[in-house]
Formats: sequence, C-alpha cells, structure tokens
Amino acid sequence: MPQSQEPKLISGNANQTLARAVARRMSMHRGTNIGLVDARVERFNDQEIFVEVFENVRGEDMFIIQPTSNPANDNLMELLIISDALRRSSASRITAVIPYFGYARQDRRTKARTPISAKLVANLVAEAGIERVLTMDLHAAQIQGFFDLPVDNLYASPIFALDIKHHFKDVSDVMVVSPDVGGVARARELAQRIGCPLSIVDKRREKAGEVAEMTVIGDVSGKKCIIVDDICDTAGTLCKAAEVLMESGAKEVHSYITHGVLSGPAVERITNSVMKSLVITDSIEPTDAVKGAKNIRIVPTAPMFAQAILNIWHGTSVSSLFDHETLVPIYDGMYTLD
Repeated sequence: MPQSQEPKLISGNANQTLARAVARRMSMHRGTNIGLVDARVERFNDQEIFVEVFENVRGEDMFIIQPTSNPANDNLMELLIISDALRRSSASRITAVIPYFGYARQDRRTKARTPISAKLVANLVAEAGIERVLTMDLHAAQIQGFFDLPVDNLYASPIFALDIKHHFKDVSDVMVVSPDVGGVARARELAQRIGCPLSIVDKRREKAGEVAEMTVIGDVSGKKCIIVDDICDTAGTLCKAAEVLMESGAKEVHSYITHGVLSGPAVERITNSVMKSLVITDSIEPTDAVKGAKNIRIVPTAPMFAQAILNIWHGTSVSSLFDHETLVPIYDGMYTLD
C-alpha cells in the first residue's frame, strides 16, 4: 500500500507548465496541497541526463508527467531515466503520463527496411520499469497493443466538442472535415458529438512532407468548416487543405488539432493562412511564437489529465472522461452545454 494519502507527481523538463497545472487541479479536487516531487533533471557537459529525486518515494504511487515532444530523444530519455530512478528508490507503482507520445507516426513498415519505432519505444518504456501509460490521442489506436501493460488513451474530442458548442452557438452551418482518409474515424466521432455532417479532403503525396493534389469529397459551400486532426507539424498540409476548402465555397475554415508540434515555418504559415483560427491543446508546451500568434488558441488539458490520474489512483473508470457531459463540471464552467 502507498505510504502517503495522495498520489505523487514528478515531471521532466518537457512540459512543466502542464505538470504544475495538473498538480494545482488535483489539489483543488483533493482539498490538500499536491505538488511536484522535488527533483532535479539536469545534463552533464556532454549532454548526458542526470536525475536526482530529493524526496522519499518508497512505496508511493508515482506519476511521471512527460510528453516526448521536441527534442523527442532528450525528453524520452528523461522519462526513462526518471522511471529508473523511481524504480531503484522502491516506488510502489510508476505510471507514465505522456500527453504527446512521440514516434507514434512510425507505427508500421510503410516500405522495405524501415523500423517500427513506436514499438521500440513501447519496449523501452516497459523495460524502464513503467507499469502503466496514460496518453492522449495516439496517432494510431493500435499502438496500445504495442505495450504489454495497461494503456489509457484519452481523447481530445470531448474537449473540442465543448469548445465548438461554446464558440459556435449555431452549428447548423458547421461541417467537420477530415484532412485525409486516414483521419475519417476521428473526424466522424467529433461530427457525431456535435451533430454535424462530415467531409473529407483526399490528398495524394509525391513524397513525405509534400502534397501533390487535394480533392474535397462533399459539399462545403456556405459552410463553416472545422478541420480535425491529431498532429500538426509544419502545417503545410493543413494550410493547403484550408485553401482548397475556401476555393470549394466554404464560408470560413477553422482547425482543431490535438498536438501542436508546429515545427519550422508552421506558425508563420498559420498566421498568413486563410484559416480563421487554429485550436490546439497544451499537450506540447507552446513556444512564445505559438502563444503570440493571433489566430492560434490553446485549450487546457490539465483538468482531464488530473481527473484521469485520480481515477487511476482510486481504481475507478477512466473511460468516463470520454463523455463531454462529464467534462463540464471538471472544466469549472469554462464551457456550457446551453
């Protein structure tokens, strides 16, 4: 049994803002102060990672909050080394809270002599002593099967549904759009939540990162189009899809993306695009450029992750958080269903 009466949180350097927000939210729920475990995660001169935990964690139920975002390799190693430090300090159970699971796009062999890196990362996580994973919007749902341990995959769509209903009071002229055929299931799920039709942008790539041709499947004339996807990296495909939708008669285009990787020229492209707004979550720590962009808005995930951690700690259902009605009280009136 855990020695303390509360779960214990520890964070690497990937997204300490989110980790502190989760701790604050859990403190509100529990009526007691839940802070991050005092530790240092530093680098030697040759960039080797060193971790030292300053608090007793023997017999404790530990949750490591660490997305494996850019720099992916450094943040992944921090996660693994923190886990090793906790395991060697006799922690009772170690759960990795990975809001953004890096390497998820390499989930299968698309051609000869290529790796399945997502499976390799799953093996590393298990070998480091992690006994459970909590993540959000895995790029491919089958990645859960890469782990031989419990994986709870949260979804951003309930939060997005609340946000859309809050900002688009009348959804009669809203059209949910999948930016490719592979994302249809994700887009359809959100469309069903808000009671809107679905359209698809069919794209053909000549090579990775370059889109040769796009075709809109469905009538978007006069519609407020909402593009839904899990990852936005350089934003080239997203901005091109927005242009194609506007050329096809859309009234305006918005995008809801779970993980705002936003590397390279992404922020500049989005700022100069025809998109009226891009909504992302804080699963990846936003840069100053992202925070300062006039048409990028960030919705918080801390309330959902805090409740999920408490549910895991209590041994109660995590899937209850898949219902957007359940999230209304968790988000403290930030959204309403009226």
